Amino acid sequence: MIFDETQCKLGEGPLWHPSRKQLFWFDILGKRLHTKGHHWQFEDYVSAAGWTSEKTLLIATSNALRHFDITTGDHHVITPLEADNSVTRSNDGRADPQGGFWIGTMGINAENGAGAIYRYYKGALRRLFAPITISNAICFSPDGKTAYFTDTPTQQIMRVALDPEGWPISEPVLHIDLLGTDFRPDGAVVDSAGNLWNAQWGVGRVAGYDPAGRFIESFSFAAKQTSCPAFGGDELKTLFCTSAAVGLSGPAQGKTFAAKTRYIGQTEHRVIL
Repeated sequence: MIFDETQCKLGEGPLWHPSRKQLFWFDILGKRLHTKGHHWQFEDYVSAAGWTSEKTLLIATSNALRHFDITTGDHHVITPLEADNSVTRSNDGRADPQGGFWIGTMGINAENGAGAIYRYYKGALRRLFAPITISNAICFSPDGKTAYFTDTPTQQIMRVALDPEGWPISEPVLHIDLLGTDFRPDGAVVDSAGNLWNAQWGVGRVAGYDPAGRFIESFSFAAKQTSCPAFGGDELKTLFCTSAAVGLSGPAQGKTFAAKTRYIGQTEHRVIL
């Protein structure tokens, strides 16, 4: 079903705030943060967030991580993010179980290899992986020992082992291989059982894979360009999904969807500033 009728050019980054019981998401190309019935306009591209308190979010923009006050709309820079690079913007991101925030960048026009994946943790921003063309599918196992990500054009979702503080301690290895299919991996989220749910661009679905990377089932949505999922709702059994209207026509394109499931999501982790 349609959760919100707002049509986003490039919907992304849904976040279920656990204490507010409220969904936030972005229209990257519209430079807006949305919640049901309201939005905030930014001067720069905005793409992903983590929650820092009941009233505040950490938001990734095209050139910084910003601390945002939900009640006033005020925000200020926490740390620059490729601020000296006019070619790139932020894209996919998510908080990890240790309180860090992973954020990917990419070229504004998807320039080959222009992006990277970073981790912000307790005041410091460190680059983890590069070069990346379209950073996506950043998410984490419930025990905090594994991170997942993809460079969408590769059609491969990777996994990497993490130390107790959440830093990578191995090279990324293949987790889910979608080469030779029509499935282009976009945003992803992991549920409380360790299943990975991946929005697949161009085919209107979110597909689930068990902790071994085996396909479980998929949920279909009316929008073709499904972009990122999130679990929310009172029991964390609702699977939300953003989509993108860019390049398409039709009343469902770019809207935000919700599907009732038998799966239970993880509570989104708080970012430690």
